[in-house]
Amino acid sequence: MEKLLKAVLVGCGSISHAWLNAAKAEANLEIVGLVDINIDAAHKLAEAFELVEVEIGTELQKILQSNKPDIVFDCTVPEAHVSVTLAALAHGCHVLGEKPLADSMENARKMVEAAAKAGKLYAVMQNRRYARQIKGLATFLRSGAIGNITTVNCDFYIGAHFGGFRDEMAHVLLLDMAIHTLDAARLISGADPVSVFCKEWNPRGSWYAHGASAIALFEMTRDIVFTYRGSWCAEGINTTWESDWRIIGDKGSVIWDGGDHFKAQTPVEDSGFIRKCDDLEIPVWTENEMPKTGHAGALREFLECVRTGRTPETVASDNIKSLAMVFGAIESADAGKRVEILG
Repeated sequence: MEKLLKAVLVGCGSISHAWLNAAKAEANLEIVGLVDINIDAAHKLAEAFELVEVEIGTELQKILQSNKPDIVFDCTVPEAHVSVTLAALAHGCHVLGEKPLADSMENARKMVEAAAKAGKLYAVMQNRRYARQIKGLATFLRSGAIGNITTVNCDFYIGAHFGGFRDEMAHVLLLDMAIHTLDAARLISGADPVSVFCKEWNPRGSWYAHGASAIALFEMTRDIVFTYRGSWCAEGINTTWESDWRIIGDKGSVIWDGGDHFKAQTPVEDSGFIRKCDDLEIPVWTENEMPKTGHAGALREFLECVRTGRTPETVASDNIKSLAMVFGAIESADAGKRVEILG
């Protein structure tokens, strides 16, 4: 029988519902505490999920001391990640935190170093890595079916009318959304960032205050070039939330719409101006290969790693490279020049 793990969740806003929906499906996981600076939000969350015996409070330290949990789930805003994570690690807890990892590279490095010093797991909820389609695609590309990857292009265009804080955010697209796509690019390509040149702007008619559109050119390891084009104020013909992708190898190409549509081709002739190509099949992972997806998949892997001592895919010491792509793009956009990316 699996060991019962006790967890405290910090930050009881809307995203916490996705976390608790995943958590309630885990038989040997008990939520013992809810923490939020807005005590009413914590009480409402406890009521919504029928967490009758959970301790509720506004101070994380007190909840950690009285419950001695194994894990802290950090669903707070990015600015609070560093204080929550450092407090949790200091109390001997493993931490699974909401994306992005931190509000700055300096804080991200502090958190990664603290986790290593404490000997505890610290991972990030990059839930979009836990989809059967992207896992199938990554496995297909690793097989060498289209040879060595040379180029990865993606487009993200959605007219998203959130209202609220995002309307006033600086660098809204890069800071709030691009982390998902840039992290996916690392998974798909199997490469890490080296440098970036980024152009960011706010198009005429934008309902955002700043940075609703961006184009970025990344140099990656293994001599791969990755381009990102995106906008959160593009009305009509929206892409999926996972973006539209084209991956080019030296023996073929793949397109993926971010959903269920794939197309892959490889040439079957060794001469001719435009050579004949045959279609290749990209198998999506099955439920046996990946029984849980999204938040549930990320949470399940994290719990398994806590129990077994293995390392989760989205461990912060690796995910910091995706965060570096975000802040590298912002630095480049502000400076108007290419910048090197340091993880």
